[in-house]
Amino acid sequence: MAEPLDTGRPHPARVYDVLLGGKDNFAADRAAAAEGLKVNPNAATAPLQNRAFLQRAVRFLAGEAGVRQFLDIGTGLPTSPNVHEVAQAIDPTARIVYADNDPIVLTHARALLTSSPEGRTAYVDASLQDVDGILKAPELRETLDLDEPVAVLLLAILHFLDDDADPWSIVDRLMAGLPSGSWLVLSHITDDHDPESWARFAAIMRRQGITTRLRGHDDVARFFTGLELVEPGVVPILRWRPDHEETLTDAQVALYGGVASKP
Repeated sequence: MAEPLDTGRPHPARVYDVLLGGKDNFAADRAAAAEGLKVNPNAATAPLQNRAFLQRAVRFLAGEAGVRQFLDIGTGLPTSPNVHEVAQAIDPTARIVYADNDPIVLTHARALLTSSPEGRTAYVDASLQDVDGILKAPELRETLDLDEPVAVLLLAILHFLDDDADPWSIVDRLMAGLPSGSWLVLSHITDDHDPESWARFAAIMRRQGITTRLRGHDDVARFFTGLELVEPGVVPILRWRPDHEETLTDAQVALYGGVASKP
C-alpha cells in the first residue's frame, strides 16, 4: 500500500523529480536535492541519462525482442516519454503495468499514464519488496498475461535498498514468477568511477532519510544471475547501445545498466 503522504520528509521519487527538473515535489524534496547537488553537481546529470537508457532499452525490447508486456516497478513521477509511450510507438497493442507506493506518484500516474486505444496501462500500489503483492495484484492480472513473456524494469530503484534487505533475492523472486522468455532491465548507481563525489552524495541522501547504497560492477552484475545478458552486458549506461556519440563521462553519470532474458 502507498506510504502515508509526508510532505515534510523527502521521498526518493520526488527528489528524482527535482533532479529531472519536474514540479511535482515539495520543499523537503527540493532541499534534499539541493544539498546533494552541492556535493556532487553530476547528481542532476545521472537521472537524465537514466531516462535515456530506459528509452533505448524499451525500444530494443519492443522492437528487436518483440516484447509486448512491461512491468515498471518504482515508476516515479511521470516524465515523458514514459514506458508505454515508447513501447506503444512501436506496437500500439503493448500493455504496461506501473507499480509504486508513493501516493503522489500513483495520483499522477493514474491521471497521466494513459494507454493508446489498442493497448492498456494499469497501476499497482505496492512496494518493490512486496513481490507477491505486485505479481498477484488484480490490476496486474487483468492487464498482463503471466503465461507470456514480461519485461521487468527496475530503473534506479535497487540502490534504495541496503544489503540487509537482500535486493538480489527480491529480483530473483520477481523473475521466478515470470515465464521463460521474460526480461530484466536494470540500472543502479555506482561509485566505481568517482568514489569520493558519489560517496558524498550518498551520505547526504542518507542524512535526509533516503537509503542510498552504492554498488560496484560485480554486485550489480549479481542481479542478472541465471539470466542471459544481451550485448554489451552490464556496462555504464552511456555505453549500452548508444544512439549518438556521447560527450559525458562514466564518472558523471555513475550508473551501471544491463538487459537480460530469462532462459
